[in-house]
Amino acid sequence: MKPYVILNAAMTLDGKIATHTGSSEISGKKDLIRVHKLRRECDAIMVGINTVLIDNPRLTIHKIKADKSENPTRIVVDSKARTPPDSRILNKEAPTIIAVSKSAPEEKIKKLSKKAKIITAGDDKVNLKTLMAELGKIGIKKLMLEGGSTLNFSMLKEGLVDEVRVCIAPMIVGGVKAKTLVGGQGIPYMKDAIKLKLEKYYPLGDDLILEYKVIRREDTQIARGNL
Repeated sequence: MKPYVILNAAMTLDGKIATHTGSSEISGKKDLIRVHKLRRECDAIMVGINTVLIDNPRLTIHKIKADKSENPTRIVVDSKARTPPDSRILNKEAPTIIAVSKSAPEEKIKKLSKKAKIITAGDDKVNLKTLMAELGKIGIKKLMLEGGSTLNFSMLKEGLVDEVRVCIAPMIVGGVKAKTLVGGQGIPYMKDAIKLKLEKYYPLGDDLILEYKVIRREDTQIARGNL
């Protein structure tokens, strides 16, 4: 069984998760505390390789008072094994899993395997459904997705996200090349859009927090069939 996945992100009022230069300091102090508390509730945090290369995150719960043993497992979706061996995500503060594809260079995998567990899923790129199944097998029941726009879209498209929690900051940055919450190829028609149900909303400092449940397409079809 796959983990229960919560997509969590902060974005500006115009839907940007970073400026065109890659600057992504969006959340207020109170939201950062919320995020780290949510991290502590999860068995793992997952990001894509671009997040690692651009932000070099620690992905720990260092913003709140907690023991290091409470840090969740860190997961990087990295098809070609491009994670730098000196990345902070490979430090000893928490265990790390690097998900690669069969096309990843063996030399790079060998180096990374000294600091992280390697899961191979997919041929040319990581097969997310296979990865989720493998994570479920090793006991990861609740996963926090802190992906960039491409990974967010891929996880949503594959029907692997259960919740979406978004912090909307009171700022606007614009920019055609500034990344939005969800990118990738995109859904071609509105009728096929991924549907959400608003479960909770509340102000947090100057920010607004929105929490949604993802409505499965099969659930929608079942409901329509019962009409």
